[in-house]
Amino acid sequence: MSFEIIYNQEFNNDFFFDDEFNFKEYEACTFIKCDFTECHFKNTVFLDCKFEDCNFSNSDINNIALRGVHFLGCDFTEVNFARIDQFIYEFNFTNCKMDYTKFYALNLQNVSFNGCSLISADFMEANLTKVMFDSCNLHLAEFERANCENADFYTSYHVSLNPLKTKIKRAVFNKEALPGLMSHFDIIVKE
Repeated sequence: MSFEIIYNQEFNNDFFFDDEFNFKEYEACTFIKCDFTECHFKNTVFLDCKFEDCNFSNSDINNIALRGVHFLGCDFTEVNFARIDQFIYEFNFTNCKMDYTKFYALNLQNVSFNGCSLISADFMEANLTKVMFDSCNLHLAEFERANCENADFYTSYHVSLNPLKTKIKRAVFNKEALPGLMSHFDIIVKE
């Protein structure tokens, strides 16, 4: 089956349904205030695209490729990213709501999360090497068996991970993160 290619188009305030994106490639497109909540993405490629203030909450992304994609102010509540194409990827998130998202066992190396809410996000067994968590809310985010080596948590808050079950060599934390790193040892940290 051949892919339909859509190039350099802007979509504004559109509501998309079910399988409208299946077997399509979008290159250099911009999506502004679009609603994807009813979409079931399958075999879709986004190349050098930008999404602003879009709603992906509860959408089904299966075998989607994200290459050079930037998400700004989008809602990804409860989206499961665990099935995205990992062959060639590059995507970043800025000011996105990503509560209860699943990144289980994904290779997210070098991805950046800037000003995102990642409450109860699942990063278990993910490769988070050199990932930037800049000013993110990581309340109850799960990092068990993840590789967080060289990850930057310095400006993020509510960080809690178990250093015995997570690789954190050369990861960067601020001193306010110490209680979240030590909570698994059942000790009390006082100032």
